[in-house]
Amino acid sequence: MRILSGIQPSGTIHIGNYFGMVKKMIESQNDGELFAFIASYHALTSVKDKAVLEQNTFEAAVNFLALGMDPEKSTFWVQHDVKEVLELYWVLSNHTSMGLLERAHSYKDKTARGIQANHGLFSYPVLMAADILLFDSNIVPVGKDQIQHVEMTRDIATSINHAYKQELFVLPQSKVDEDVATVPGTDGAKMSKSYGNTIDMFNTKKKIKKQVMGIVTDSKELDEVKEWQNCNIYKLSELFMNENELKDLQKRYETAGEGYGHFKLTLLDKINEHFAPYEERRVHLLENPKEVHEILAYGASKASKIAGEKMKIIRDAIGLI
Repeated sequence: MRILSGIQPSGTIHIGNYFGMVKKMIESQNDGELFAFIASYHALTSVKDKAVLEQNTFEAAVNFLALGMDPEKSTFWVQHDVKEVLELYWVLSNHTSMGLLERAHSYKDKTARGIQANHGLFSYPVLMAADILLFDSNIVPVGKDQIQHVEMTRDIATSINHAYKQELFVLPQSKVDEDVATVPGTDGAKMSKSYGNTIDMFNTKKKIKKQVMGIVTDSKELDEVKEWQNCNIYKLSELFMNENELKDLQKRYETAGEGYGHFKLTLLDKINEHFAPYEERRVHLLENPKEVHEILAYGASKASKIAGEKMKIIRDAIGLI
């Protein structure tokens, strides 16, 4: 079973990213044959700065490798290092109706939020379809907002299979994890960079402490008993503490004498403890960029071999000989 995931090179990674997507992606290396790429071509729809894209792509690679992406257990590469995806993108474009793309929710949502409408944004689902179909992907883990794109991929693949009267493409299935963690931000809303309510995984100790100490709470004083049930600090602590640790924290809430600042410092210690091993690996990779580029080149070579063989089959089937 082949599993395919695309990773947006979006810069700083926060704990909402980790528990919402990254952790499960890393774990999927044990569930099947994982193909994971850094979506550099897709990023061009929103990033128009050379230095930013280069840095974000490198940091995405470093972060995922630090968190456990294993180049021997998975195929991990940067999208633009496998050019066959653009060739397939053009082939698929000629079997994709305008009506199908016009119905894309993501395109409508982004343009409604003021993002400039252009061909790249409009045809984004076709490039995503090329990513998926090029590797005969069986499973595509996505958020609920991306289910439609996988369905569009199936429609495009079915159209081509029918046109050339052969099963050129595997029809992928989307996989939505209903138990995926919705991590609350420091203000209680869903953690998101756009809301400015994140807690970074990898940053300076001072910056992460500032973010944790900025968690919004009620105004109860030291000598007052506090409620843990709806407290943002407690909700975040559930991500890092075992059952016994959470029971101890509940008792501290229910006993007067401590303030929310004490609970925040406990949470901060747990966050630092959890990510310390990953931070060590990350520092090593940042200091050895050649090692990172070699890993990505190795992944690109594996992906290119598969992509090249697939494109030979497609070219022959459609008459590009």
